[in-house]
Amino acid sequence: MILEYYLWPMNILLLGSGGRESAFAWKLTQSPKCQQLFIAPGNAGTSQYGKNVDIKATDFESIGRFTLENAIDMVLVGPEEPLVKGIHDFFLADEQLKNIPVIGPQREGAQLEGSKDFSKEFMFRNNIPTAASKTFTRETLQNGLEYLATQGLPIVLKADGLAAGKGVLICTSLAEAEQELKEMLTEAKFGEASSKVVIEQFLQGIELSVFVLSDGTNYKILPEAKDYKRIGEGDTGLNTGGMGSVSPVPFAGAAFMQKVTDRVIIPTVEGLKKENIPYKGFIFIGLMNCDGEPYVIEYNCRMGDPETESVMPRIESDFVDLLLGVAEGNLNEKELVISAKTAATVVCVAGGYPGEYLKNRVITGTENVRDSHVFHAGTSMQGDDMITTGGRVLAITSLQDNMFDALQQATADASRIYYDGMYFRKDIGFDLL
Repeated sequence: MILEYYLWPMNILLLGSGGRESAFAWKLTQSPKCQQLFIAPGNAGTSQYGKNVDIKATDFESIGRFTLENAIDMVLVGPEEPLVKGIHDFFLADEQLKNIPVIGPQREGAQLEGSKDFSKEFMFRNNIPTAASKTFTRETLQNGLEYLATQGLPIVLKADGLAAGKGVLICTSLAEAEQELKEMLTEAKFGEASSKVVIEQFLQGIELSVFVLSDGTNYKILPEAKDYKRIGEGDTGLNTGGMGSVSPVPFAGAAFMQKVTDRVIIPTVEGLKKENIPYKGFIFIGLMNCDGEPYVIEYNCRMGDPETESVMPRIESDFVDLLLGVAEGNLNEKELVISAKTAATVVCVAGGYPGEYLKNRVITGTENVRDSHVFHAGTSMQGDDMITTGGRVLAITSLQDNMFDALQQATADASRIYYDGMYFRKDIGFDLL
């Protein structure tokens, strides 16, 4: 049955509505193997690449029905929530859906992101370098407080479950750490996500994101990237979902990436195999470079955002063909060609973000962008007007011969767009120049 995919182009269903999905949609439709792309639910930008479908990415029943009614040949899952909730398992359990490939791990593999405790234990079992840590629950709060008193500062507290990127706290005093631990465990500060809390040693270094595509046995290392999470220039202010990204990362040279491959990527893929955890999809490895040594901060079971917006333009090979390699288990036979150029992404956000932010503001000027891709995140159409609907609104990505030119072009093009309250950082990547 699988070989039939080569006989005609495919109908692909992409789940999600953010900047990552906008970049995926742009890349998927460049492939001759993609006949029609559907995006559920999509945004104002994804509609230029395919057909938006008004279905939530977590509405499995409706997704299943749509898949059968529209002869979908492959499902690519963008965000983590459907994966952690088991969309891949839902397909496998259905007689009519089970042969349609889903790109994204099953529920057990998605626990790498869905449970910080699960991922730390996986790393410890497979000798993958990571910060020392222990996990505590409401019942073991007293033990947690005693453990805190034995640790150095600063100290990291992580909600075990999905907390929309907000469940990680870096505490600089013991009193602050004790207060936060109590609030997380006894007052459900992050809801169900903080019913368990991982207390973790703080690692000093510089962060980067490494992306791996795996068919469960074979893997390809996609372009690495560095993202910028703080709202303010000079990396100040509140954490956000990401204000920009760059790829490649200058400090991630061949020697460092060889260490990452040998100490992190191979033990991760082999560990999943050894523990009989099927994994077909992306593994996002959040790393800390501590004096040239890689340590894993976290795993995600999907691509990052806004890193995807910098990674996709650097992939020169057929992206659908790579995904077919995942579906068919022959990813090792597929070609991955990566551009030597640099991609820089500047994220335009809504006024007030990451707190209460302005919505329904009309966006103008995207047609004035000269040498960048405009990837949509929090946008939708209201009549003929494109309006803001999310905190992160647009991601402007430029691919140039060097980092300086890419950053300059992306920033200049972001300046050509306007909506009330628009803000973006003008210093993305400056720490790397």
